[in-house]
Amino acid sequence: MRADLVPDDLWERVAPLLPPAPERRRRHPGRLRVPDRIALAGVLYVLRTGVAWRDVPAETVGCSGVTAWRRLRDWTEAGVWPRLHADRLTELRRADLLDLDDCAVDGSHVRAPKGGITSAHRPSIGPAPAPSTT
Repeated sequence: MRADLVPDDLWERVAPLLPPAPERRRRHPGRLRVPDRIALAGVLYVLRTGVAWRDVPAETVGCSGVTAWRRLRDWTEAGVWPRLHADRLTELRRADLLDLDDCAVDGSHVRAPKGGITSAHRPSIGPAPAPSTT
């Protein structure tokens, strides 16, 4: 694993938030689990380079892209990222480094099926129907 992918200070913040590894089976234990730090390196590699998960170089990162993706999925389901975000905001507030006077909020990630709920009439943006010729 490249050392610059997961610096020590980042790992110290993320590691306590990660869920514990599942217990290995006794009879057919399968492959050894890739360490969480290496899986995080795979996730960060994809985020930094923009490559597809299948194109993650296992020799550089230390695990396959599929392994990194699965771990990202597991961590997302466990709520790691909102907790990391909240911890970071708390840390910035304590250090008086968080200034919310100048901030922007983007709500484009919120779904609005069929335009959302509205009571106002919305005019059609399609072409007007052709007049009848009969």
